[in-house]
Amino acid sequence: MILNRRRLAGVVVASLLAAGPLATSTARAQFTVFDPTNYAQNVLQAARALQTINNQISSLQNEAQMLIGQARSLASLPYSSLAALQAQVDRTRELLGQAQGLAYDVTQIREAFRTQYGAVDLSVTDAALTQRADARWGAAVSGFQDALKVQAGVVGGMGASRDQLAALVGQSQGAVGGLQAAQAGNQLLALQAQQLADLLALSAAQGRAQALEAADRAAARADAKARFSKFMGSAGTP
Repeated sequence: MILNRRRLAGVVVASLLAAGPLATSTARAQFTVFDPTNYAQNVLQAARALQTINNQISSLQNEAQMLIGQARSLASLPYSSLAALQAQVDRTRELLGQAQGLAYDVTQIREAFRTQYGAVDLSVTDAALTQRADARWGAAVSGFQDALKVQAGVVGGMGASRDQLAALVGQSQGAVGGLQAAQAGNQLLALQAQQLADLLALSAAQGRAQALEAADRAAARADAKARFSKFMGSAGTP
């Protein structure tokens, strides 16, 4: 019995000795699965990758903001006063086109001065002289009437011009980009040009009326001289 126990113990010891190196290496392998150096490198690489991603996100955000800024800078002005300005110019031109009597036409003016304002033939009759005077008086009255109509049209359009000016200034001050500011400025210049055109039309109408009046006075003196010459000629005839 004692011998059997010794033999069993020997077998167990031999088995342990035989399995000893394998068990030791297995335990050591299980212990070295976690590598601190490799883990630290992995963490560092992950941090660097995260930083790269954050940089890319920031770059995309900056590009998005830049695109938004460019879109605002290139945005068109959502307001146009062109129709109102053109309507005012058309009204002024219409008033000028309604000129009565002697109109704004070079050929017509030349013919009128030849027949109504030119030199008088001493052989002309008194009835013809009276007709000339009536035609000149009608042209002068029409000229002053046309000037008053143009003046009324210009003054009447001042309210619309004021509203357009206020609207354009508001749009210019609220511009979100360079294009909108430039377009508002261009429309302000167009409004100024329209106002200058109205003043030019008014000046032309007033100048026309004054010129007709002056021409009428000159022609009236010529007619009076012709009448006097005719009278003196007839008085000297026996």
